Amino acid sequence: MNHYSTNIQNITHAVIEKIGDPVSPMVVLATIESMGVRDKDVFLDFGFVSLRDLSVFVFEDLKERELISLKNGNEQKKKGAERENIPVSDYLWIKAKLFVQYYPLGIFHLLPVFLQVAAIILFGYSLWTFIGFNIVQSTSVVFGVILGLILSGGFVQVLGRQASFYWHHQEYGKCKIIIDKVIQIGLLGILVSFGLIAMVNFLFHFYPSTFILITFVYAFLIGALLLYTAPFHTLKKRWAISLAVFFATAVALLLNFYTEIHIYFTHWIGIGIAILVSKILLNSYFKKYKKGTNQKDIVLNKYMVIYKNYRYFLYGALVYIFVFIDRILAWSADAQLTHQFLFLYEKNYEIGMDLAILVFFMLAGVLEYAIASFSRFLDLYQKSTSFLIKQELSKKLYKMYWNHIGLFLITAFFTAVLIFLIITQPWGYRANFGVTLDVLSIKVCFIGGLGYLFFTWGMLNALYLYTLDRPRVVLKALFISCAVNFAIGFVCSRMVGYEYSVVGMLIGSITFMVLTLKAIRTFLKNLDYHYYAAY
Repeated sequence: MNHYSTNIQNITHAVIEKIGDPVSPMVVLATIESMGVRDKDVFLDFGFVSLRDLSVFVFEDLKERELISLKNGNEQKKKGAERENIPVSDYLWIKAKLFVQYYPLGIFHLLPVFLQVAAIILFGYSLWTFIGFNIVQSTSVVFGVILGLILSGGFVQVLGRQASFYWHHQEYGKCKIIIDKVIQIGLLGILVSFGLIAMVNFLFHFYPSTFILITFVYAFLIGALLLYTAPFHTLKKRWAISLAVFFATAVALLLNFYTEIHIYFTHWIGIGIAILVSKILLNSYFKKYKKGTNQKDIVLNKYMVIYKNYRYFLYGALVYIFVFIDRILAWSADAQLTHQFLFLYEKNYEIGMDLAILVFFMLAGVLEYAIASFSRFLDLYQKSTSFLIKQELSKKLYKMYWNHIGLFLITAFFTAVLIFLIITQPWGYRANFGVTLDVLSIKVCFIGGLGYLFFTWGMLNALYLYTLDRPRVVLKALFISCAVNFAIGFVCSRMVGYEYSVVGMLIGSITFMVLTLKAIRTFLKNLDYHYYAAY
């Protein structure tokens, strides 16, 4: 009798742990069967004639207990989270709190870029640029930076997504392994790409071998820097990126001003130091999670990782390709300038686009706030909205989306005012660089600024779609937008003027925004379905 009683208590406890409060005896029956209990063993182990009788007994026993005692571990966690839910009356307050928290955070995350801009303005030198370069040197260095961004962009996206998955599931050993593996594969992928580019250049003699070598060194170092700093986004330690870049920039500046080392080597040493500092900080951070974990025993299914992340890889590469298509078209449009080269750096065009990209930088805070707010309120609205009026959920989220767009446009307006002041005021561009901004640069800045506005809007839409795991829609929109960018930019740069390649970027950005906005509207109409399908 004691034997039966003990077994019944154990099976009852196991049912609670697995399903919590059951809705019917049939659910209990299915649960017990899933534990490997067979019908022919029920009499010997539990004293019941059949598995169905045992299930009915367990079900009735559970229904006589208090509900709180039927909460399993997962349900207890959910209950704890529910206590932290915010009442509807506090929604306005939490929105303000989120804005104060995330908007400055989005701007702060671009601090490494602002450090480089400040270094150029103050010293005419940064970690990968120098105002004393001639046109061929500028082409080699800037193209190296572009190449590094494009070749590493896909790997950075994969690293961030897969590492985040393991990190949030507290599988720290797998998280560290995936970081190391993706960085290793990313660096190898960059080198393989170099081999292909070198082979093409050898066959067609586009550039001298020294030009290609310098380009490859810059590209490899920039790509490696992005790969080694990417994990800090997952770990919520983005300050480490700013620390590494600040320290490296300071060392590079000292080498530039107080030694006779060539400018290329000061850059390479500086970027190498940033990579080394990032690697040291990353390894030291994971040390506390290594205790009791043997990484040799951890096995990752590489094919599953590839299948789950290939769309994110393509997205990461295509974003950078989209951003730089217009530049390459502009650099290659003037045959008299480029003569024996495939393309050469065009200073006035680049200055215009550098000013225009301020629009993207200033809107980064809105992106950070918008996606944090969307993620938070999606969950809150879902819990507070009855299934019987589920269409209200879509209305609430759609209204919130357009509130974000309103904030987005207000920020863009003030950014446009800032750029106008930089162009026109005595303390602006002329005071810092000693020359008046060329009319062509102003034209490119105006059109490019509009392009970055719509492109950033499209990226906001993409973040919404990625939140509910809809990468295919985003990827399709980005493919189409890249094609539009190239086609229109090519025609305009060849038939009107090289500076009009930026028109392709503008129309491509509008295309990206419209396609992703259409997807947003479609998916918000069926938000309840997409929400549960994503999770």
